Amino acid sequence: MILYTMMPEELIFPAEGDVYSKQKLINLDGIPLMVELDDDQSYRVIRVLSSDPQHFMDSRCTPGAKISF
Repeated sequence: MILYTMMPEELIFPAEGDVYSKQKLINLDGIPLMVELDDDQSYRVIRVLSSDPQHFMDSRCTPGAKISF
């Protein structure tokens, strides 16, 4: 079976245990992002899940950037 996807293998076939319990998908002004809970009120961007090249140029959603809600 061949999967043509931009999602990493770890998300399609997760390892045993709940490693991804802190990760979630959010939309930041229409930009789909995968984020990880860093503190109680801030998230760290892990991956940009958009196909629009302009979304990758936005400095707010570069991998490693912190977002607070």
